[in-house]
Amino acid sequence: MSRVVNLNQARKAKTKMAAKRLADSNAVKFGRTKAQKTLEKTQADMETRRLDGAKSDP
Repeated sequence: MSRVVNLNQARKAKTKMAAKRLADSNAVKFGRTKAQKTLEKTQADMETRRLDGAKSDP
């Protein structure tokens, strides 16, 4: 005898799994925390200022 399946629940579960896969792929693609983004921006700004300060005036 086969198992009875609620099609509404099956459909929702399938949609939820697809959304989870998309979220996981986006996390790998774009996943950086706000702290990491801020740190990288701060480091880039500091490097720019250091290089600008090292330029010789003509």
